Parts: sequence; structure tokens; C-alpha cells
Amino acid sequence: MYEVLDDTAAQIILTIESGDSIRRVAQHLHTPYETVRQAVNRLEDAGYVSYDDGLTVVDERVRDAALELVAASAGVSPPSIEETYVIPQFSDWPFAFTRIDAVYVWTQGGYQVGREPDDYPLFLAVREQDVDTWETFFESFDIPTAFERRPRDELDGPLQIVLEPLPSLNIEHVEGYPVIPRAETIEYMRENYAQFQSGLAMLDRMYEGLDLDVAYRETERT
Repeated sequence: MYEVLDDTAAQIILTIESGDSIRRVAQHLHTPYETVRQAVNRLEDAGYVSYDDGLTVVDERVRDAALELVAASAGVSPPSIEETYVIPQFSDWPFAFTRIDAVYVWTQGGYQVGREPDDYPLFLAVREQDVDTWETFFESFDIPTAFERRPRDELDGPLQIVLEPLPSLNIEHVEGYPVIPRAETIEYMRENYAQFQSGLAMLDRMYEGLDLDVAYRETERT
């Protein structure tokens, strides 16, 4: 099994939802289509996935082995920021990027504020009933979790996950990322207007019909 399950193949198995296309999996992993297609062919030849009107993982035990491999790899080589954005998709529970990350996703990576590579929290909205399992999940990747952003000097590494438990989730998708709705994101930005004024201006230009009435017109960095 492990000869076939390299990191890419393991991530594909963990990302597949029954009926998925190769293109959808590639989008969610932010991996080139051809790379995913070749890995899917190897997995299909090995009997781990089938492709019949969409992808299906043949045996849930293969998922368990894939998660073990990906988590072990993260323990040896800590995930990058980009990889950490993908890791939540390996779980079995719904989530949506929120707060700063909702702004980051809705601006398609164009607006980044309040974070540096050596101090990088990711903000996830999760269901209240799933909090304990999320904490255990991220612990397997050696990524700390909290309900409020922790100071960098309290952490061993640059990454942390800030969980926002909610009774239920309303999820949209932007370029493969699950995210809170745009209207909720805009409301959050307005509540923190000084921090997100230029981000609101960016959204106003990106999406037709918003009419956010934002005077700020400085060119944002990408």
C-alpha cells in the first residue's frame, strides 16, 4: 500500500468525496490537474479508488492509512502556510474560513493583513459539536488550536488554528476554499473598518453590484 501512497496520492484520497471529478480534487488541493490525474491513475490501478461517474474511495481503511501518512509527514516536516490551508479538507467535518481568512479568500488572495510568515494564524468557523474532534485532528499534525489568537512567543512555530465554534455553518466556495458568505465577510470588515477599508474597496471593484460606497482608492498590494 505505502508504495502507492506518496504524499500526493494520500492527499487525494483524503480530499475525495464520492462522485468528485479529478478537476474538483485538483482545485481543492490547489495542485496541477495533470499531477492529480496521474496519481489517480496509479490509485485506480492499485484498486484504492474507482472512477465510475466520479471518483470513489473503495475502502475506508485506505483513508485511515492516508491520514496516518500525511500526519506523520507533517510531524517530520512541518507544513507550509499553503499546505495548512489544505489540511482541514482532510477531515470529516464541515468548516469555513472566517474573519481575516474570509477576507483573504473572497479577495482571492489579494488582501492580506495582520499576519506575517513567522506569525500566521488561520481562522476556521466550525460546528460547536465538532470542536473536540477538530482539536484532536490538528493535534495529530502538531498544529496548536485556540479560540482566540495566541501571542507568537507562546507558540513553538509560526502556525496556529483559531477556531470559531458556531451552532451551524453557512458555507460558500471560492476557488476551492470553503468560506463564510460574502455578506458576512463584508459585515466583519465593516465592524473592523480601519483595518479593512482598502479591502472593502478591493471587493467593490472585484464584484459587480456591491455598491459598498468606500472612498478608499489606494492601489492594494497583491
